[in-house]
Amino acid sequence: MTIRYLEQGIRELVDGFISAGCPSVREQTIAERRQGYLDSVYLAGEKEAVFQIQEITIDGITLRIYKPSDKKGLPVAVYFHGGCFVSGGFDTHDSQFRALVNKSGCILIAVKYRLAPENIYPAAHDDAYLSTLLIHKHCQEWGGDPENIILVGDSAGGHLCLVTSLRLKERSGWLPAKQILIYPMLDATASGQSYRDNGRDYIITKDTLMTGYEMYFQDTEKTHPEASPLFRTDLAGLPETHILTAEFDPLVDEGEQLYRRLISAGVNVQCRRYLGVIHGFFQLAGVSQAAKESITHVAEILKFR
Repeated sequence: MTIRYLEQGIRELVDGFISAGCPSVREQTIAERRQGYLDSVYLAGEKEAVFQIQEITIDGITLRIYKPSDKKGLPVAVYFHGGCFVSGGFDTHDSQFRALVNKSGCILIAVKYRLAPENIYPAAHDDAYLSTLLIHKHCQEWGGDPENIILVGDSAGGHLCLVTSLRLKERSGWLPAKQILIYPMLDATASGQSYRDNGRDYIITKDTLMTGYEMYFQDTEKTHPEASPLFRTDLAGLPETHILTAEFDPLVDEGEQLYRRLISAGVNVQCRRYLGVIHGFFQLAGVSQAAKESITHVAEILKFR
């Protein structure tokens, strides 16, 4: 029997998954997969009240704006949600958004980007890039500081953070102040050893991740620089970067490999690995102490200039 040094709440979830035979998302419809994500939001714990929440649409991009107060000149977190490019949205991440806003004192602006398989590459990438430019242009109207914008994302959203920063570096005269990548999806070829070590038993499996890549990048080579940004050679000049990884995540190797590549490229970067947890733990604050600590950690990054 494999000994798994997991947090108690995480271990119970993993044991239940293994007892069920480690079911694959390949046996689900896309509607079932999306509903399953929504059905798991109770694991994030109770939702906190925040000062103000509003949704707006600009140039076809829908944003949900979370404000901690009516103060002006606040830091702005632009958040791209996870979901392997095929699921997730405002409602799957609402608890984390509220906690981050209250703990950091920043404005958080969540982006609704197009999902696969209805929309394939580069739809989500284009939405992430366009929304960042729009937020930079308009955030002062909402009380934000356009010179203190931080891109944040988990899983597929972490991927979108990195590619958006790379596009901004290449195409515009402006970069975000920081980027925070929470267990980002970076390698569509799944070449890391952690895919083999952690790819079956820990709920978010290799199948979960690879089917997301397959549906979104269906007409794009897996080695394309915006499909597998881990292997990019133009990382120099990126903004201050913070990476969070999880011990029992198929993606732990690529997140930490990106850290080493950014170090080599001269980027100001930090990486923190959380032990005893799995991919997606950032959304499990109702059952995970590490999740609570990681939310506090991200909030501290957001409010520190």
